[in-house]
Amino acid sequence: PYVIVCNHQASLDLMGMVEFIPDRCVPIAKKELMYMGTVGWACWLSGIIFIDRHKREDAIDVIAQTARTMRRENVR
Repeated sequence: PYVIVCNHQASLDLMGMVEFIPDRCVPIAKKELMYMGTVGWACWLSGIIFIDRHKREDAIDVIAQTARTMRRENVR
């Protein structure tokens, strides 16, 4: 398992990131994206893990749970 950190600055950057991100890779996004209409639905349906950046403890718990799952199931 590994983690890729990307800080894209525009919507078009996501299209480029999709080209080099390996299969079975699950992105983590800020929770605010979930409420952006069609983009939010697409993100949710594609399995993106959402974190609440305004609630630090909750964000840490989500990321820690994701890391445990990655190690346990040996997935990316």
